[in-house]
Amino acid sequence: MEKRECFYCNQDKEMHSLMIEIAQLRTSTLYLNRDQTHRGRCIIAFNKHIKELYHLSEDQRRQFMEDVAEAAQTINTTFKPDKINYAIYGDLVSHLHFHLVPKYKGASEWGEAFINLPAYRRTLTESEYERILIDIKANLHKNKDVTN
Repeated sequence: MEKRECFYCNQDKEMHSLMIEIAQLRTSTLYLNRDQTHRGRCIIAFNKHIKELYHLSEDQRRQFMEDVAEAAQTINTTFKPDKINYAIYGDLVSHLHFHLVPKYKGASEWGEAFINLPAYRRTLTESEYERILIDIKANLHKNKDVTN
């Protein structure tokens, strides 16, 4: 996917049909994935069109990984998962991004890689998304207060 076709860069309708912006971080944007098969699943995307993690400068990489850690800590505080899976694929969407997927013992796909297929998607009502966004934003702010 070239930059001109990148929905992260274009902020297009397709992107908004898949995720909701939560917050701007140091070098990235945190999104709530509309697929909530794994409660609290988010995506964190680097703010510039970069294809590979190793294309970042050392400073960009450090800051991006700080953003990833901050987002994961916020997901952990908000949803209390047993584990967070971190996934980078990019075969179809070559803009650098992580899927942050909370996993829960005894729940869907525990002990396995998560499945990112439309047939498995669990969508919520707009009010349910709004409640999750409020909770994540409150904890993101709280985590910043604790760490700064």
